[in-house]
Amino acid sequence: MRIDVPRQPTARLCDAWRHCVGTGRFDLALRRDYQDSLALVQREIGFRHIRGHGLLSDGTGIHQPYEHAGERRVRHAFTYVDQIVDAYLDLGIEPFLELGFMPSQLASGEDTVFWWKGNITPPRDEAEWADLVRGVLRHLIDRYGLDQVRRWPIEVWNEPNLEGFWSAGQDAYHRLYEVTSTAVKEVDAELQVGGPSLAPGYQDEWIRRFADFVETRDLPIDFVSRHAYSSGPVQPVPFGAHQTLMPASALLEQFGAPKRQLAGSRLAELPLHITEFNSSYRPDNPIHDTAFHAAYLAPVLVNGGDLADSFSYWTFSDVFEEVGIPTAPFHGGFGLLTHRQIKKPTYHLYTFMAEMGEQILARGEDHLVTRHEDGRVTVLAWAPADPTGGAPVEGHTLRLTLPVGTPEARGSAYVRRRSVSEDAGNARAAWIEMGRPLAPDTRRLDALHEAAEPARSHHAVPVTAGRAEIDLVLARNEVTLLELTPVVDETPKWWSEERLFGLGEEGTDASAT
Repeated sequence: MRIDVPRQPTARLCDAWRHCVGTGRFDLALRRDYQDSLALVQREIGFRHIRGHGLLSDGTGIHQPYEHAGERRVRHAFTYVDQIVDAYLDLGIEPFLELGFMPSQLASGEDTVFWWKGNITPPRDEAEWADLVRGVLRHLIDRYGLDQVRRWPIEVWNEPNLEGFWSAGQDAYHRLYEVTSTAVKEVDAELQVGGPSLAPGYQDEWIRRFADFVETRDLPIDFVSRHAYSSGPVQPVPFGAHQTLMPASALLEQFGAPKRQLAGSRLAELPLHITEFNSSYRPDNPIHDTAFHAAYLAPVLVNGGDLADSFSYWTFSDVFEEVGIPTAPFHGGFGLLTHRQIKKPTYHLYTFMAEMGEQILARGEDHLVTRHEDGRVTVLAWAPADPTGGAPVEGHTLRLTLPVGTPEARGSAYVRRRSVSEDAGNARAAWIEMGRPLAPDTRRLDALHEAAEPARSHHAVPVTAGRAEIDLVLARNEVTLLELTPVVDETPKWWSEERLFGLGEEGTDASAT
């Protein structure tokens, strides 16, 4: 069946998908490979905010207690924080601040999470914690200006519904939120503070109790946040993990859940930020590196903005150490990029989205059609992605009739196509063919970078009465971007391809100028 794409737009394309992106812990941003990766991401995609753990953990060195004259005092040191935020702003991205984890010398216990041991216990001194929060925010305002810091959302902790991230239970989190949100607003009433940053799997009662607490205590809250993942229980292997996956629609259901769960409360009308999402919640699941992953997430990027004000991919880079230092270039990391900036297929899904137009002309289960202000028409299409492990679909076909130019336009359109699939733009496949080298030398790294680039093609199609017919045949797990530009023919009257090699005879209009 051929789909006739209407000429009039149905909506404007939402860019909730680029509002924020995730990162490894805050202090990893001091590394060259990290900054090189972020520079590439910003150049080709352009996220507005970046969010990660560990702003207040020991690795940034902000909280520095000492003894003087028999009294405990605290110095707040910003040596690393300033370098990191300066680098972010230089690259055109602003922090989405997550307040956590607990500095070890302020913590009430020794429970930690991750290889790098982020402390997950409440503060032993709430006043000192509040001073820390106020001190960080006042410093950021002094250095970067109040108007700018007001644009940086501030999230209280990470996934407090999981014992692995918060050791003290929900009531203690409520107290942390009260102390922290109050401290934020004491610095400036227009700073944006929110939470509760819930991991998937929580019961409705958790977020409703949080809403009741905030409303009963009349606490400040400017946004609601949660996370979304679609993977099942972990099946561990050495240096990795495998998991079953739910359909991609499960992610969209999670995006929309807080509005339903909070119906009737004042929190239901607040902005909703999905501050982490991905398929697997493991940083060593090879599914993240595959062509399947791009096709699987395509409908999420296209439709997620209908349900949430932002949804932040976890993460932009494999410079990430929650379960330890990666041991291979393709190790199942969360990142859009591997170490040394090898692009994964999902990276290209994001670059394709970044090139879509502002006006939505059509949207379906396997495509999105948009138009730019200059008249270019762009098509994002993807093959069905089966998370149950079935054979990838070969030859999925999408037939479109697209509006090009004015309703009376005739002539042709230039068609530019870029694609990633099992056989194109798939550096992991090349790495497997190399024998899965753990530390590729320069020659093989160059080959992997080359293999990571999308397939490219171009041709012209006829335009009749302002419409062009396009037949897209998609390879296994393919995601493709098509761009159509009306052709303005500037070929000189004297030109003839038949005379390219000096053969043939001069035409009757050869002397025309």
